[in-house]
Order: sequence, then C-alpha cells, then structure tokens
Amino acid sequence: MKKTLLSLALLSSATWAQELQQESDLKFAFYSAAWGENTDDGLRLVANNQSASDVVLEEVLFLKDPAVNSDDVAVAVNLLVPAGAYADIEFDYTDLLADDECIERTMESNWRLAEISNYTLNPSVRNLIIENTDSFRIYQCVETIITRWQVLNDDQSAEATEPETLEKEEWILFHFETRRL
Repeated sequence: MKKTLLSLALLSSATWAQELQQESDLKFAFYSAAWGENTDDGLRLVANNQSASDVVLEEVLFLKDPAVNSDDVAVAVNLLVPAGAYADIEFDYTDLLADDECIERTMESNWRLAEISNYTLNPSVRNLIIENTDSFRIYQCVETIITRWQVLNDDQSAEATEPETLEKEEWILFHFETRRL
C-alpha cells in the first residue's frame, strides 16, 4: 500500500513537472539594452506564434520568491500575434531582474544578460557561429511565470467580443553570455 501511494505521488509529481515543461506554441523573448549598461532604454518583446490561430498575448506575470518579500511583476502586453507569424512591442523599462539571487550573482560576475525567454537559447537560435568555446559561454537562471493569452477564432478580432483568457504556468529563462574581455 505504501509503495503504491509513493508510486502515485511520484507519478503525479512527474506528470505535473512534464506539463510545466511542455513547450508552448507561443514563444517570446524580452530584450533591453539597459541590462548592465546603465541606460534608460525600455523593454522590447518579440513573440512568435507557432499555432494555427491568432492569439493575443495579454500578460506575463513573473512570480517572485515570497521568501525575500518581493512582489510579483506583471507586464501587461496586449499584443496580437498572428498565426504562424512574429509580432513585437516596446515598453517603458520594468525591472524584471530584482530579488533573484541567481540573477544578481550572475550580473555581478563577467556575464551580460542577452535575453529573457520562455524557450531554451542556443547559438543556432541566435545565428551565432562559435569558433572558440573557451571565450564564449551561455548561462541561465530560471524563474516561474504565468502567461495569459486569448486564442482568436477566424471570425474574431482583438476588438470583438472577448474570448476566454487562458493561462499557463511555465518557466522563463534568463540567458547570459560572457562579456568580451
């Protein structure tokens, strides 16, 4: 009986973890020249909708660690991303980096934040050719987010009657690259 309960608990945890890690058809990344450069540049979000329906990315909610008494950070997006296409939008700067020990430690070292995305970054994604791997490294910190979006039917538009808002808890990756020496 105890083995069965333990097996069910492990299976349930593994299933939940797998659902959390499933890749979304809506991929997006945040960029800012302000990260580590002491500028007042804003944020840019680029989204790629790999589904067959138009979507409106409503919000990305960064779930901050309650143990350090920090508030979650909501980024209201409201971006229409057509089916099978890209869309982008710019915002005033919002601090997405605060109250995370991994990010703070990494920013203090010889690392540069390249992007924050809900997909794994690798050199082929960014069209990089790496000839000397001793001089180039990628490092990642992870946080949990909640992504909220709407799927639009063919007969709907962003201004029409609002469809149901969907949400997914997923991981966001903070992608760092080594700085050139």
